[in-house]
Amino acid sequence: MKLKTIILAAAAVFSAVACSQEKPQEDFTSYVNPMIGTGGHGHVFVGANVPFGFVQLGPTSIPQEWDWCSGYHDSDSTVIGFSHTHLSGTGIGDLFDVTLMPAIGPNAPQRGTENNPGSGAWSYARRSTQVCKPGYYKVELERYDIKVELTATERVGFHRYTFPASEHANIVIDLENGGCWDDVTDSGFEVVKDPEGRIKAVGGYRYSTGWAKNQKIFFWAEFSRPSKGFYLAENPRNESERGVARKALYGYYDLGHTDAGEQVLVKVALSPVSVEGARADMKAELPGWDFYATMAAAHEAWNKQLSKIKVKTPSADEKATFYTALYHTMVAPSVFNDVDGQYRGSDDTVRQGDFQNYTTWSLWDTYRAAMPLATILHTDRINDFTSTFYHIYKEQGDLPVWHLMGNETDCMVGNPGTVAFADFIVKGFDAGIPADELIKAMVDTDLRDDRGLDLRRKYGFIPADLMRESVANDMEYAIADGALANAAAYLGYPDIEAKYREQSHSYRHFWDPELQFMRGRKTDGSFTEPFDPIYSRHETSDYTEGTGWQYIWLVPQDVDGLVNLFGSREATIAKLDGLFEAPDHIEGENASPDISGLIGQYAHGNEPGHHTIYLYSMLGEPRKAAARIRQVYDEMYFNDAEGLAGNEDVGQMSAWYVLSAMGFYQVEPASTRFWFGLPLFRRMDVTVPGGALTITAEGPLDGYISAVILNGEPYDKPYIDYKDIIAGGTIKYLLAK
Repeated sequence: MKLKTIILAAAAVFSAVACSQEKPQEDFTSYVNPMIGTGGHGHVFVGANVPFGFVQLGPTSIPQEWDWCSGYHDSDSTVIGFSHTHLSGTGIGDLFDVTLMPAIGPNAPQRGTENNPGSGAWSYARRSTQVCKPGYYKVELERYDIKVELTATERVGFHRYTFPASEHANIVIDLENGGCWDDVTDSGFEVVKDPEGRIKAVGGYRYSTGWAKNQKIFFWAEFSRPSKGFYLAENPRNESERGVARKALYGYYDLGHTDAGEQVLVKVALSPVSVEGARADMKAELPGWDFYATMAAAHEAWNKQLSKIKVKTPSADEKATFYTALYHTMVAPSVFNDVDGQYRGSDDTVRQGDFQNYTTWSLWDTYRAAMPLATILHTDRINDFTSTFYHIYKEQGDLPVWHLMGNETDCMVGNPGTVAFADFIVKGFDAGIPADELIKAMVDTDLRDDRGLDLRRKYGFIPADLMRESVANDMEYAIADGALANAAAYLGYPDIEAKYREQSHSYRHFWDPELQFMRGRKTDGSFTEPFDPIYSRHETSDYTEGTGWQYIWLVPQDVDGLVNLFGSREATIAKLDGLFEAPDHIEGENASPDISGLIGQYAHGNEPGHHTIYLYSMLGEPRKAAARIRQVYDEMYFNDAEGLAGNEDVGQMSAWYVLSAMGFYQVEPASTRFWFGLPLFRRMDVTVPGGALTITAEGPLDGYISAVILNGEPYDKPYIDYKDIIAGGTIKYLLAK
């Protein structure tokens, strides 16, 4: 009996060890629901990519309207093809470069219209077959009975098409159809044949103008099955809408006969530089044809990034909402160079970089939370971000505003690139650039004579009778000034710090002490009339995508100064209470559609208000901060196609959620202080440079933070410093009602 007991015990130990060794790594990608934000006005990208990859390969639909800025909307299953570039969550559409469509039979070379099934090569997607997860997309095309599967590397899109039996199978390469406001200006193909005359590969280029005024994309496509036929078809229109003659727009890769279930694979590499660059990108990243291995590598790349935060929650929906938000913060910025470091600069010249160059900089949105979040989770990329900004400055004369594919769109207001650039600097990411050059980049950006900066220097503020959206422009410039002052202090330039600290107070010109609102002011000193604090007129009022109620609070660089305008902390809090209690609707026939996610006049669906709730924390009211943060968690984010309160805006909407879930948020521009709010989970384990930061919460999760224990010791500040976050350790929140 004794021997038997020993044998059984040994077997049990062996079994336990074996089970432990065979236990798979947690699959964080399984929690992601990429359909969140595909309905409503979320505008999120749907398809296959890797974190921060150049290629975003996914379906593009027929409509070229606002809610199709990403090429996909939950309400519409039309597909014109599968494009290699997309935007995610923007309010303007562009890209959709190099679109492939597997097809059967002859097809009209046009985008087509849904009311005319033969008007293009388009098909309905059989949505019941759709599978989308990080790094992989699958759907069947109803018109052709073709199954499409997609995966990607950073610079290469990988397609696998399963055809039915046919005598007329082909793959359309569409260089005409771009984003909602995009128009091709020049395009072309080059065909590569083997000694037997079979086509092995197709290269080409697409030049376009739209949001990005001078975009140039080059591609190299290889096919698993050679073809003897590649022919061109022109759009019936000979000229573009902008009057620019176009060359070859469509190419047909003729497969001829296919057997039922036959699979054809296509690899398409992109380059901002040349066809040769695209070919080299493919050779480096995807020389073989193993679709499963590529899909597995994309999955692992996503799992590695998503595993940087491990949350503990019994709610499957809460976990899906969180990990999808984290996923959305890593679609962009996107790599924008070849594997050899070459990229196309803002001056349209090819440059050799010793850094990873990035594009898709939605900075008016992302400087608020997405960039601060990146300084916690992606410290390995921040020096490259800094270098990218600096080289954009050297190429175009100022830091980026909204940079897209080597083009400055100048979209939105203020100098948001200065805010993000200064934030990187004060957190220690200088990319080896001399301090005087860092300062010069920010100062030169302020000293331009366009976008209202000349008016601001002349009058001390931007007058409403000389420039539209004057309040928003000036207040955003003031935020950038505050960031510049902080960076100057960090780098040791006291005179520059003093100048820009004073300049950051220009918002005070707009203060109406009688009504207690920020109002447009004319050159003669009078306020604009009439005034309605809940009125909006898109792009023509004194505010940008906001109302008078929302713009009171756009002073994160000088909260003490704002309190002084109100006269006391109590008066400031009372007015802040009024923001959430005001009527929850917008007046005006042409009100900005971006003003969404309303709680009173607090608009969580748009970025200028994202810091506002945390002003309660700065004013010593943690209960009120926590109550409103909890309300936003519950009402503005959920596991559904319409689970976002507004445009994703290239990760900002989701970054607010991810950062806030840790229990803190960076309010001030270019600051190392993250103000406490309300944690979302009982436990979060965050991978940081110092190891692991373990965040726990004890007490009611719908309460407020009554105490903080940092690394086992009582902590009495209402904020935590960046250095303490990235050092790792433990934060324990004690919550109370």
